[in-house]
Amino acid sequence: MLSPSQRTAILELHRKDLGTRRIARALKVSRDAVKKVIRSESSIPPPIVRPEKAEEYRQEILDQYASCKGNLARVHEELQALGSDISYPALTAFCRRHGIGHKPVLPVGEYHFEPGEECQHDTSPHEIKIGGRLRSVQTASTVLCYSRMLFFQMYPNFQRFDCKVFLTEALKYYGGSCKRMMIDNTHVVILRGSGPGMVPVPEMEAFAERYSFEFHAHRIGDADRKGRVERPFLFIERNFLAGREFADWEDLNRRAREWCDKVNRKYKKHIRSVPQELFAVERPQLHPLPLWIPEVYRLQHRIVDVEGYVAVHSNRYSVPWTWIGKQVEVRETKDWIEIQYGSRQMVRHTRIIEPLHKRITIPEHRPAWGQGIKRTDPRPEEKTLGELTPEILGYVSALKIHGRKYITVALRQLLRMAREYPREAFLSATAEAFQYGLYDLDRVESMILRRIAADYFRLETSNR
Repeated sequence: MLSPSQRTAILELHRKDLGTRRIARALKVSRDAVKKVIRSESSIPPPIVRPEKAEEYRQEILDQYASCKGNLARVHEELQALGSDISYPALTAFCRRHGIGHKPVLPVGEYHFEPGEECQHDTSPHEIKIGGRLRSVQTASTVLCYSRMLFFQMYPNFQRFDCKVFLTEALKYYGGSCKRMMIDNTHVVILRGSGPGMVPVPEMEAFAERYSFEFHAHRIGDADRKGRVERPFLFIERNFLAGREFADWEDLNRRAREWCDKVNRKYKKHIRSVPQELFAVERPQLHPLPLWIPEVYRLQHRIVDVEGYVAVHSNRYSVPWTWIGKQVEVRETKDWIEIQYGSRQMVRHTRIIEPLHKRITIPEHRPAWGQGIKRTDPRPEEKTLGELTPEILGYVSALKIHGRKYITVALRQLLRMAREYPREAFLSATAEAFQYGLYDLDRVESMILRRIAADYFRLETSNR
């Protein structure tokens, strides 16, 4: 088909009284085409009007499209079963032209930001090699919308504590904060609601207030609203992560910061500038950081186990052995695990960032040889039983050997029964149990209850 410019040239040359043959040779087209243009006297190509083979099956196509759940291959099979000879490409072309199963592509918008107006934050999963192992990580990233300054770090998971740690590091990297922090509808920050009507978690709202910014969420389905931070994730995956392995988490995040310094000094053709040069304009418009930046921490309470360790995320940290059984306060920060007992005693360990079921021991926390907790023998419960009911000391000695419960638990249960039940019934039941080698104290208690049932409980007799 001749283009409008070719048709215009044919008409112009015809007005100059040039023949059909000369016009065809000059424009390298056929003489028949030249004659048709001259007869039409129009530079606009005539519309092609021809019937579509699929038009007569329009209703069947619509019905089958709904019943086949949008699968055009299945629609084509059903049309062939009805006797149609429409090819599959013709069917798909017909559906595209008439908007069957195809939504029109809408033009995207464009956002403009003033210096210091907005910073965008988001996370994305990646797989990288750390210490020779392939691991799934969460990449947390922020971008200043005006200067396009990028900062990111990586974590084994991303909870509220990790979010505050990362944002603190990002704000330190930029040296200030924007008025608005744009996020997606994540439960890490949002308490309820979504989009502009969301309500942040009070903990995160207080964090934002300390650094003079506000959290804002985009509408659900409007991910383009934070496109500044979405775009670099592919860049990180294809550039920073490509072909790199890391010794540990510290090495990973240190090299990530160095890479951010490098790319922020490079020219970006999509903004036609260097981010650091634009940042020189944006830096004075950022809210300054507070004079004192408190360390982000997560507070927990634990009971020191019988081995003298405190468990935090499956990793066990040692404490002085004299704290066994005591309740302690655990303060987890970015780099440290601080375990405090009372107001003046504290132990500090280097934090393991991911759950590895490791045991971290400081040698000074273990007792010297022969200085551990010495068990008193006889136990206090056994001594009390000997004072209340010396008749059952033989049963107690056998219970310590053959009983299935922890001996302390068994002695406490036996002491409770000696105090609660009548002495005669208690002694009779324990004597019988000792005779037959019965050391299940629950059954012994049932024997005592049967002995005192008629004296302390009203028994109903059935009339036959």
